[in-house]
Amino acid sequence: MISYAKTFLIILFPLLNIFSCFSQESKSSFKEGEWFEFRIYYGIFNASYASLELSKDTISKIPVFHAKGYGKTTGLARLFFKVEDYYDSYFSIEKTQPVLFKRNIYEGGYTKNVEILFEHQKGIAEVYNKKKRTRNKFQIKENTQDLISAFYYLRNFFPDELINLNQSFSIDMFFDNENYVFKLKYLGKQTLETKFGKISCLKFRPIVQADRIFREQESVTLWLSDDKNKVPIRLQADLLIGSIKADLENYKNLKYPLIVNFN
Repeated sequence: MISYAKTFLIILFPLLNIFSCFSQESKSSFKEGEWFEFRIYYGIFNASYASLELSKDTISKIPVFHAKGYGKTTGLARLFFKVEDYYDSYFSIEKTQPVLFKRNIYEGGYTKNVEILFEHQKGIAEVYNKKKRTRNKFQIKENTQDLISAFYYLRNFFPDELINLNQSFSIDMFFDNENYVFKLKYLGKQTLETKFGKISCLKFRPIVQADRIFREQESVTLWLSDDKNKVPIRLQADLLIGSIKADLENYKNLKYPLIVNFN
């Protein structure tokens, strides 16, 4: 059975990092204390929840944001296939570059507990597998992001005026001992009906690899709020068996008000 929370996390976070440049906290689109919760549906069933929470910390004397990602199955899905996934990303406040990434997951009996230390000046990512007690180093490209830091990286640098309809972007990410290149196509603007009201969104089509999970390369659609926050409002994916949809369920402590139309 597919882990719906895991599928949501793997689709969303890396695919949000599509622009590269350097940030300053004064220009940041987010702040300490920000929190999101997403409800994930498989067909008509409420299958999972996923959340993101942001705080501040220090790693090796580097001021960082600490983003905590959490996903779990609920209801009948949890009864038949328990998922409990924890993700931690520590990324520099100055440049929004990942410093340390942690992944501790339980998915239907499968477990994994790894830490990735990023050394950007050396172009190295060191992976420590806590379960196997092994350490391995891998080469990474400039501006490589982890699974979670990518989400925040985009939100600081979203040049709306430079985006053309059907324009595609590619980004580099390191995950599971491998370097990945993801592509994202801009499909224009769309207003979505949500539990909060009508929200104007930017619509994207992530280009994912067609495999044992996804039906085809262009089977995923992502909507981000068309405001200074760039909040993920909805994600929808067609799978080989059924489909999943993730909606923003709750939020708090946004840096800017979420623009909602009640008419």
